[in-house]
Amino acid sequence: MKRLALAVCAAALLAACGGQGEAPAAQNEQPPVAERPAANPLKNAYFGDTHLHTRNSFDAYIFNVRASPDEAYAFAKGGTIKHALGFDMKLNSGPLDFLAVTDHSEYLGVLPAIDTPGDPYAAVPYAKDLFSKDPKQVNTAFRKFGDALRTGKRMEEFADLRTVKSAWHDIIESAKKNYEPGKFTTLIGYEFTSAPEGRNLHRNVIFSGDSAPELPFTALESQNPEELWKWMDQQRTNGFEALSITHNGNGSDGTMYERTMWNGQPVDRAWAELRARNEPLAEVTQVKGTSETHPLLSPNDEFAGFEIMEWYIGSTTPVTKFDGGYVRKALKDGLELEAKVGVNPYKFGLIGSSDTHNAAGSYEEDSYHSKVGIQDGNPERRGSAPPEGKTWANYKPADNTMRFSTWGASGLAGVWAPENTREEIYAALKRKETFATSGPRIRVRFFAGYGIGSSPITTDEGVKNAYANGVAMGADLIGKADGKPDFQVMAMRDAHSAPLQRIQVVKGWLDKNGKAQEKVFDVACSDGGKIDAKTQRCSDNGAKVDVKTCAYDQDKGDAEISAVWSDPEFDPKLNAFYYARVLENPTCRWSTWDANRLGIEPNPDLEKTIQERAYTSPIWFISTKS
Repeated sequence: MKRLALAVCAAALLAACGGQGEAPAAQNEQPPVAERPAANPLKNAYFGDTHLHTRNSFDAYIFNVRASPDEAYAFAKGGTIKHALGFDMKLNSGPLDFLAVTDHSEYLGVLPAIDTPGDPYAAVPYAKDLFSKDPKQVNTAFRKFGDALRTGKRMEEFADLRTVKSAWHDIIESAKKNYEPGKFTTLIGYEFTSAPEGRNLHRNVIFSGDSAPELPFTALESQNPEELWKWMDQQRTNGFEALSITHNGNGSDGTMYERTMWNGQPVDRAWAELRARNEPLAEVTQVKGTSETHPLLSPNDEFAGFEIMEWYIGSTTPVTKFDGGYVRKALKDGLELEAKVGVNPYKFGLIGSSDTHNAAGSYEEDSYHSKVGIQDGNPERRGSAPPEGKTWANYKPADNTMRFSTWGASGLAGVWAPENTREEIYAALKRKETFATSGPRIRVRFFAGYGIGSSPITTDEGVKNAYANGVAMGADLIGKADGKPDFQVMAMRDAHSAPLQRIQVVKGWLDKNGKAQEKVFDVACSDGGKIDAKTQRCSDNGAKVDVKTCAYDQDKGDAEISAVWSDPEFDPKLNAFYYARVLENPTCRWSTWDANRLGIEPNPDLEKTIQERAYTSPIWFISTKS
């Protein structure tokens, strides 16, 4: 299917067109040295991935992934690397602007060492079983690593951390080597993989500079995230600034955003300060589903059921508790906890990332290669095609295949920063001037302030005014006794994806009884549509997609959409948060693309189309009378 190429970037979005390639140099001609772009005080939009695994992760290696951190950076810069099944992987939508390689800190580099003849780890009794041709032997041997994560106990045979230290050093050196200030930013990081009884308490730790502690703090030291945050505090005193990002609360069975501490006691002020200081961001969308909200938590939000995954991470155990596992509910709980202890522990910004274990993120529906190497690298293994000789009428996928089929081509982290350098990208993450997308490079920005609505952010002057007299996403807006804030939001479509359909603002607030509430408002409609005053929804713009060809309407929806909005139910006495959600027109899901390429009917148990989207970080309204 031909893709629409937009010739113009909206000036008001001031978007760094990261991923726009230059013409190749003539044969035998040396390309000129690129001049570093000047910093933009009104900031550019940059896209990246803060969650990616390579061969150094024990689970990636067992899935036959052999790509290194250097190869991961090469892919992110627009290069081609090999999938575990042998085919090429390359970004159709152009290079990313930044990347963090975040391999699992637990048993970092250990599987490659076991698979290296002559290495002491190659002598462990189950080494041959790990790399046997018998899947049962492999699963039995590999289960030792999963059991270690579930219990938090390090296997004695790997007590010597020399391999972890060596792999960690290589990751740091790769980040240094691949950093190109002004063009491509590398961030040093790792994944803290706490999984008590299989519940997902994972988070990614990102360092600000070009160095890091000698060893990462792992879930084999403690599964308790509170101990991780204390370690991060200590590292700051040693000169290593870092932040933590939660991910896949949807797989935590309600334990990622609890209202109690690890010891079961109610949250207190010291705990809230510790968490807020160290964990300013939450990953709201990635390959293993969307963690914004769940239909059971937001029954009045008709868009709440987007790419929902209801399994534990790495198993087919079903999630039974959704409260405590989704971001919007956590944002609401944060308001209530702040009223009790004086600090909001869940005052986080939003990003997306991939969590790929292929060293290459699968962000594009039409070139999806999923996540875990040979396990889901073709349509049959990921549930979008039945085995040869079978049809959907006489084939029932195995539980693992069903789980893979609920995964998505997501997501990306967006930041607004003056320039593409490690210092500025990290600063944007820290201040939460961030946004998430489900894959497309939708650019969106969100401001609030008093009287800023008269100067829309469709111009440079409007953006300058919004920064000077308002606050950007991720910040607090302090209440005024005689003032009602304006909210300004603007989004521009990805030239490689569908037009935009609408912008919504999601509001959460504490009512007069101290109970958190939520409501979704449509604030901008495409195609000149109007918002129904009763339902607060845009009328349907009629956009369609042909699931047989995956062609979508080009004459419906907008390339750019914006709004100046005032909350019709605003109460200056009540604390609240607001974040924007942008929806595209419908397009084909990756599973439909797979089926069409094979000339078969799509899996009837899967959605044929989706509406890609973006989410901004919230703005928190702080009442002076609360």
